[in-house]
Amino acid sequence: MLLGLTAVLLAMLPVLGVLSNPLADKVDAALSAGPTPGKLRLVENSGECETTPGVYQASGYADLDKNNSLWSVELVCYYSSSGGIPPLLMLNARFWFFEARENPETAPLTLWLQGGPGSSGLVGLYQEHGPCRINNDTTSVSYNPFSWNNVSNMIYLDQPIPAGFSQGSKSYNNSFSAAEDVWHVSFLQILFDDHRFAQFMRNDFAIWTESYGGHFGPAFSRHFLDQNARIANGSLDAHPVNLKVLGIGDGLMDPLVQYESYFTYAQYNPYFPTATNDTLASAFQSWNETGGCRDQIVQCYDTLDPQICATSQFNCVADIGNRLAGDRDQDYILADFTDTYPPDITTYANDTARKARIGAVGDFQEVNSGVLFEFQSEWMQNSRPTLESVVNDGVRTVLYTGDADYLLNYFGVEAMLGIMKTKYSSKWAEQEFKNFTVNGESAGLYKNAGQLHYLRVFGA
Repeated sequence: MLLGLTAVLLAMLPVLGVLSNPLADKVDAALSAGPTPGKLRLVENSGECETTPGVYQASGYADLDKNNSLWSVELVCYYSSSGGIPPLLMLNARFWFFEARENPETAPLTLWLQGGPGSSGLVGLYQEHGPCRINNDTTSVSYNPFSWNNVSNMIYLDQPIPAGFSQGSKSYNNSFSAAEDVWHVSFLQILFDDHRFAQFMRNDFAIWTESYGGHFGPAFSRHFLDQNARIANGSLDAHPVNLKVLGIGDGLMDPLVQYESYFTYAQYNPYFPTATNDTLASAFQSWNETGGCRDQIVQCYDTLDPQICATSQFNCVADIGNRLAGDRDQDYILADFTDTYPPDITTYANDTARKARIGAVGDFQEVNSGVLFEFQSEWMQNSRPTLESVVNDGVRTVLYTGDADYLLNYFGVEAMLGIMKTKYSSKWAEQEFKNFTVNGESAGLYKNAGQLHYLRVFGA
C-alpha cells in the first residue's frame, strides 16, 4: 500500500537534480561535547540508509537549550565535482539521485512532520518514503527506489520533544506551541544560522505531513507565514522560511465532518462494509443522541475547553471510530487489525551500534505516549479555518487520501473540501473529478482549483 502511494505521489512532484562527488566522513566535534544552546550537533556520512555513492548525509541534534534537543534525521546533500560550487548541506533523510538530475542548489527543501501526535520522523523515513525501507525481518533495510529524495531535499524531524530521539523536558499540548519551537528557538533558526545551511533560505520550502498532521500542517504553515510577515515589516529579526507548499495525507482537520464520515465509509467504501446494520444503528444513536458524540464535538469547537475536547476524543473514538471499523486495519481495510505491515522499526532503530553511527541517544519509541496524551485536548479541535487561511495566503496546498484508509477516509476529507471557504471555493464547486493516471493506468481521482489540490489514490 505505502509503496504504491509513494509512487503515485512521486508522479505529482517536479523532477529535480543532483550533483556528485566523493563522500568525506566527519563527526561534528559538538556532538561529543554535549548540548550547546543554539547550535547543531551532527554526524556526517554515517553510511546508514542511503547507499547511493556520492550522497552526503548528516544526522544529529539542534539544541534548543541545555535540556531540550530536537533530533533531525539524516540531512543529506550532494557535493559538486564540477568546481566552483562550495559544498552545500542539503537537508534530507537519505538522498537518492538519478545522474541526469542536476542543480541541487535549487531543489526544494521539504520538512516531513510525522503525525501521531508524538510519532517519530523515522516512521516516515523507514516505513514510507525514505531512501531505505525496513524489511519484514525488522532487523534490516532495503534500498527504496520510490524515495521522496528522488525529487526533493528532505528533513525528517522528531517533534514535539521528546518524540523519537529528541531529548528534553518541555511539554506541549497543541500544534502552535510545537510550531513555535520548530520556527524560533530551535530547529529552523539554528539550522539557517549554521554556515552549512544558510543558502537554503533561498530555496522553496515545503511542509508535508500525514494523519495528525492535519493539525500540525496548518498550524506550522500559519505560524511560519505570520513570522515571515513580521520579518517583512521589521518587527522580527529572524531568518524567513520560503514556504510554498503544504501537503497533508489522510489528515485529521475537521473532526465534526470527518467522524460523521465513518458511517458513510463503513457502508459505501469501494471494497466491503466494515460494520453490520445493528452496529451502524447503535453507533448512529451514540452520534445523534442529546449529549452524544456529535454534541460533544460541537461543544469542543465552541469552547475549546481542554476537558470537554479530551472527553469527546475518548468517547467518539470508542463509540464511533473503533466500533464501525470492525476487525479491519483502520489504516488499510484490505487487511485485518492483526496485520503487521509495515514492520515495526523499534528494534532496528534501537540498535546500539546504529544509534552511535547516526548520533542518536536514548531509547526509541515509534510513538511517544506522553506526547500523545498531552495532545488529546487538541484532537477534536477544528483546524479547517487555519487551513483556509493558509490557502488564501497563496500556499500551494495538496491534500491526498487513500481509498482503503478508514481512519481518515476520503469521504470525510472530500466533504470538508466541499465546505471550505477560500478564494477558490467557487471554482472548486464547479470542478469535476478527473482521472489520475500513472504510466497510462488509472491510479486515482483528482481535483484542482487555483492553489488547492486534492488526490484520491486507489488501493491505498
